[in-house]
Amino acid sequence: MPSEPLAYHVTFGTHGAHLHGDPRGSVDREHNQLGEPILGEDLPRRRREAVRMATARVVLSPQQRAFIEVIVPVICERRQWTCHIVAAGAEHVHALVSAPGGGAVVRRLLKRWLSQELDRRWSGCPAEWWGDGGSVKWVWDRDYFRRAFDYIAQQRTTRD
Repeated sequence: MPSEPLAYHVTFGTHGAHLHGDPRGSVDREHNQLGEPILGEDLPRRRREAVRMATARVVLSPQQRAFIEVIVPVICERRQWTCHIVAAGAEHVHALVSAPGGGAVVRRLLKRWLSQELDRRWSGCPAEWWGDGGSVKWVWDRDYFRRAFDYIAQQRTTRD
């Protein structure tokens, strides 16, 4: 097996898009062990979390989504990373990226640099574009790479 994965499948959501207690399920710090079931719907918890949010929930406009799909490859190229594909939804971003440094670092830096680009482009932008954390899946083989690529391609706003 190679020492570095072929790529990272990075996913992160917009600020406030997926709170604990959401009907889709969630994971929190106390329930985050491999194989442990995700947390189910908990409307009182979801309401408490919504009230505690310091800033409003972020939903990306179609223009912002298209911009993200154009600018993420540019950001990656500046850092000498390879962006294989990116897709932006109203409340999340998927990217398949090859880069040194580990998946969590790639996700953190991508979120930071993408926030800077969005801030430059849109006046009156939100204080926080992204929710905490996200997902990073390490892509070790060509079959998984192809499946991740195809999945992200189906999510794209813009078509090449």
